[in-house]
Amino acid sequence: MWSGRPAAGSARTPQGVFDRWAEFVSWADTATGGAPYDPARLGPPVPAPRQVFAIGMNYRAHAAEAGFETPDRLTVFTKFPSCVTGPYGTIPLPARGHTDWEVELVVVIGVTARRVRAEDAWKHVAGLTAGQDLSERIGQLAGPAPQFSLGKSHPGFGPIGPCLVTPDSFDDPDDIELACTVNGERVQHGRTSDLVFPVPRLIAELSETLPLLPGDLIFTGTPAGVGMGRTPPRWLAPGDELVTRVTGVGEMRHVLG
Repeated sequence: MWSGRPAAGSARTPQGVFDRWAEFVSWADTATGGAPYDPARLGPPVPAPRQVFAIGMNYRAHAAEAGFETPDRLTVFTKFPSCVTGPYGTIPLPARGHTDWEVELVVVIGVTARRVRAEDAWKHVAGLTAGQDLSERIGQLAGPAPQFSLGKSHPGFGPIGPCLVTPDSFDDPDDIELACTVNGERVQHGRTSDLVFPVPRLIAELSETLPLLPGDLIFTGTPAGVGMGRTPPRWLAPGDELVTRVTGVGEMRHVLG
């Protein structure tokens, strides 16, 4: 388990540890104790990723609620790294827009992956964390071509945390429960065993095109239940409390401002 605070740069920073992940894990296996900390002060466990990938329509029910067939190939976009933030606090809403929630399991790369086979993919993962792919739908869907990356990269629109958990800590890293509530009402619930493209395939296919670097993030997709898919649509409003849970990782809590 690893939880960072905002920083970037050398190996002495939380981000730098991913370039020495094997060494860090070896040290952690022998470490004992731990200093007390205030959870409210936690930043993102990966504070300055070089690349942030996101996968669209990776749950069949979510593809259906968005009006699409189950995809037969990856739908990939990026979230700009400046949107990454920590597991607690206030996230500002864009002044004009329809902001939606999307709970996701987030994969963190620990070893450079280039043309990796699916059966070897988990060896390249540092750990798993919870994430929200917050989305401003007006900007996201504005034509003539949709602007997914811009609509999903407003400040604070990429919260992750509260910690990073190594894959071997899960009974089955390919079957993890995740859920999301708004003001105490559960709006999303799913399991990663329902992913159209499981984590190993995501890593294999992405790494076929470009290298995945230590500390890179992959937002793996969201289950059904987003606000855009409701009748009438439902959007986040100032004062709403958004709680994101991934079993085995923990929960994030944010207030929309």
